[in-house]
Amino acid sequence: MTDQTPIAKKVYYSIGEVCELADLKAHVLRYWENQFDVLKPTKNRAGNRVYRSRDVELVLLIRHLLYEKRYTIDGANRKLIEMRRGGELREGANDSVAGEFLSSIKRELEDLRDVMTVPGRG
Repeated sequence: MTDQTPIAKKVYYSIGEVCELADLKAHVLRYWENQFDVLKPTKNRAGNRVYRSRDVELVLLIRHLLYEKRYTIDGANRKLIEMRRGGELREGANDSVAGEFLSSIKRELEDLRDVMTVPGRG
């Protein structure tokens, strides 16, 4: 996989955009910011959170660890620290982004199929 990920289209993302990409509610993302030291988005002049591509990748990695790998928050925190020490954090984030990107494409294609399917001819 190259260093250029599918979400590297913008420099900054709003909390709403990140929530949409990660399929999360904003309050969950804000809670994660308090629980994960590695997740610290910056704020713009208006005081709104702004996420960079690496922050979005990290959110997707955390989501992957919690929802798919079934880590607890403490366990996910330990895994992230272990990955950072081993230099794997960036690679792990890229891998989860690729998987999440493919999953989102699959969901969109399924939604499109459902819309285009003629009732009674499924």
